[in-house]
Amino acid sequence: MAHTDHRTMRSVLRREIAGTIGLLADEHDFRAMRRYRSFTFDDHPTYLRQVEDVLKNRAAHGGHTTLALFDPEDYAAYCAETGLDPDLPATRTRFTAELAGTGPTVPYDGGPLAALVPTLVDAAVRRATWEYATTLLTRLGPCPTCGEDIGRAAFTRASDLVVRILDTAPPGDRHLVCTVMGAPETLVSVLHGDEDTHGATRLDEAEALEFTSVLALGLATRSPGGLVLRTSAPGTADRVHGWRLRAGTLEPLTAAEVFDAYCTDADSGDLIAPEPGVDYCAPPDLGEGDTAPDHHH
Repeated sequence: MAHTDHRTMRSVLRREIAGTIGLLADEHDFRAMRRYRSFTFDDHPTYLRQVEDVLKNRAAHGGHTTLALFDPEDYAAYCAETGLDPDLPATRTRFTAELAGTGPTVPYDGGPLAALVPTLVDAAVRRATWEYATTLLTRLGPCPTCGEDIGRAAFTRASDLVVRILDTAPPGDRHLVCTVMGAPETLVSVLHGDEDTHGATRLDEAEALEFTSVLALGLATRSPGGLVLRTSAPGTADRVHGWRLRAGTLEPLTAAEVFDAYCTDADSGDLIAPEPGVDYCAPPDLGEGDTAPDHHH
């Protein structure tokens, strides 16, 4: 009887343990890990099926599991820094545990693993974009004229602009895209805002942080780019507004310019048929003159 009770208690305790699986989401990363003899999987599809079986089994027994992207290059750097043997399962477990605390993760919800992988990859890209933009903002340092931290001031201004865009947008769900062009690469950030039953806009905090950081970088570095807002509401045509990012400010596009931007192929320059059920509009006044700095940083 006591033995049965102990087994029951252990079973209950297992359900109290949260776990994280470091997922090798693509074939390239999977091949990189095969150089370790202790990594015994032969092919990527079989590996993914086994991971999904483990996830389903844990969920069936009441376990909570999150997924994190396992990056072989980051893993090798971690092992070099800590002096741990990379060819040990215990080392991979320790690395995955750190991912759970520092990197983006998504919870397993019982659905197909294939449906979760894009969400996990998006979260990782969003995190990397935010870290990259934040690093560049930090490197800008203080303004030589007034001593103000340029990156922090740009982030504050970008936050104010995002709030103004959302507050002045027509009712409905909002979809914003910010593009900042420059070396060594162009940054693109997306922000979704769903309108609840009370008319308030719900934002994902991580998305909002990344989006604001990218916009701040464009403002601070005076890089060319743009920002597009699309609003969707039941029973009405979608409305599209746009701004040009130039010389550290957001310049509103005319309705004709928004139309041209949406109806011209970016690569070939050929005209594209207008999307049905969409109105291309001049954006509302953001009062950008009130938010621009007194002098150029």
